[in-house]
Amino acid sequence: MAQADPAALMAALQAEGRRRFGQLLTGIEAYRKHPFTRRLEPAPVLWDEGTTKLRDYRSQGPSGAQSAGDPRRPRVLVIPSLVNRFYVLDLDEQASFLRWLDAHGFDPFVVDWDGPGYLERSFSLTDYIAGRLEGALDAVMREPGGPIHLVGYCMGGNLALGLALRRQADIAGLVCLATPWDFHAENAPHAIMMGQIGRQLEPVLQILGELPVDMLQAFFSGLDPFQVLKKFQYFGHLDQASDSARRFVALEDWLNDGISLAAPVARECLGGWYGENSPQNLKWMVDDKIVDPASLDRPVLNVIPSADRIVPPGSSRALSRRFRKVEEMVPNAGHIGMMVGRSAAREVWEPAAAWMRR
Repeated sequence: MAQADPAALMAALQAEGRRRFGQLLTGIEAYRKHPFTRRLEPAPVLWDEGTTKLRDYRSQGPSGAQSAGDPRRPRVLVIPSLVNRFYVLDLDEQASFLRWLDAHGFDPFVVDWDGPGYLERSFSLTDYIAGRLEGALDAVMREPGGPIHLVGYCMGGNLALGLALRRQADIAGLVCLATPWDFHAENAPHAIMMGQIGRQLEPVLQILGELPVDMLQAFFSGLDPFQVLKKFQYFGHLDQASDSARRFVALEDWLNDGISLAAPVARECLGGWYGENSPQNLKWMVDDKIVDPASLDRPVLNVIPSADRIVPPGSSRALSRRFRKVEEMVPNAGHIGMMVGRSAAREVWEPAAAWMRR
């Protein structure tokens, strides 16, 4: 077998690198020039405290006014992650979990966190769960309607679990969507590294009082370093007038519109969740009480997307093993696609709604 010419091999690698880099630049430039702007108005605010708002996605029209408060319509309190804006659940007319719930017999409400203000910079997860989320749940309870379900997405699932354990008598069930629990389940070295980075960022946390969103995005991009290259290469080849291109831009704009974390929360999540795996080890505490899923005496639906790169399936599956009354659902989707993908309604929304009706 003839040996490869090192010079020719190097030249080929350089050419391929330039080609891929060119595709990356083409995709980024196309994204920057795309005319799409999200114009979907968010639902009105029902309750607020500090920078936290509760948005009311019940129909605002005459037919909605007749159905809102119907005891046959379950109320749904949706809790997103603290680091991402809620509107991924209301992305556009064709991809809005919240509006879909309203159209299919539910009264949906969603927590809109916004970034930490003066008060929230000192907040821990206990302050968010035992303070803001309990306030939001109280506001939902004051509205007429059927039984209340909590739905938590990603980190919001952990927050929803913390709330459910405190307010079991007030809820009918809990739905966890791509919720992490065992942070060392499939890539322990990476999780431990995140914990170490969190400790090294202590001077930043002390000076700013928060972990800037740009640093958070760097952490998440480290989960799949080639994802940025691949997604913009893909976008550069799309018909820029297509629905697929508009959906890409909508999602990318949402990803770039993240939320900073209050310093105490950053310490709990990076050092505790990732570094020490405190949830799985039953060392994560809210208001001085261990967050133990086995203590929840309410039915749970745990939705584990099979292609999730942000929350590995093994991390969520460990949560299922802790619950006493749990059903698992494993859609063929990724972390974000499970809620906004073309098959999200069929794969996730409809089965989750059917489960809540039961």
